Amino acid sequence: MNELIAQVITGEVTDENDKSYFIQKDGVTFLLDKSEIKKPLKLGSKFTGFTYENENHKFQITRTVPDIRRDHYGFGTVVKQKFGLGIFVNIGLPNKDVVVSLDDLPTINSLWPQKGDQVMIALTVDSKNRIWGKLADESIFEAIAQPVTENMKNKNVKARAYRLKLAGTRLLTEDYQIAFLHPSERQKEPRLGEEVSGRVIGMLRDGTVNISAKPRNYEAIDDDSTMILEALKHSNDQSLNFSDKSTPDSIKKYFGISKGSFKRAIGHLLKAGLIEQSDGKIYLK
Repeated sequence: MNELIAQVITGEVTDENDKSYFIQKDGVTFLLDKSEIKKPLKLGSKFTGFTYENENHKFQITRTVPDIRRDHYGFGTVVKQKFGLGIFVNIGLPNKDVVVSLDDLPTINSLWPQKGDQVMIALTVDSKNRIWGKLADESIFEAIAQPVTENMKNKNVKARAYRLKLAGTRLLTEDYQIAFLHPSERQKEPRLGEEVSGRVIGMLRDGTVNISAKPRNYEAIDDDSTMILEALKHSNDQSLNFSDKSTPDSIKKYFGISKGSFKRAIGHLLKAGLIEQSDGKIYLK
């Protein structure tokens, strides 16, 4: 029986009712929803489809053959979590989501995939004919990985976390390159299956890349810094007669902020390499 579940099989049409055909293979009967069939099937004819146990614990067969099967890995979308069981993943089957056991998930519940996250899985079937999702291991990701290119340096990328370790997070980019995110280059640890936006900060000899999820310096500047930057951009010569030596009253009158806030903002801009300061003035670089 086990070898007939989560497989593409060809069976014989043996019966029907108002809603279903009955497809039999090696003495096992599967339901086929008539809504899938445009042209009526004849008794005794053959039908090929994918088999599974539906949410009502009935054996069913469908024309919809999912990309994710036994030993066929693909990305499925997480639809929910269930405490004490694991996560439910949509792989495209009618009335059936596949469970990934909590035994295969991070020990910290907050790092479990959430609704909308995606995980790469294949299917397994246990001795009770229950279908489970099996997470892809490192060897699978290495097998499908594409080589990195030199022009990726400093490029913005989106990548999905597939392995969480104390040393850092392994991810797969949209273009199927393997990336590594060190704890020092993130603001929080990504969940398994979470999509991370970052930039490439290093190329490794093993064909992978290091990425950072932290904003670039110019992206991290605060509102006061942004206001000063815009004022510089719109000045005639892209300079302003202000510096950290300017009086609090003149700063307050022109920018509407305190001298302390002004000095912090100027410091951010100098550190980001966006401005220069000399002779009592600030200049846009």
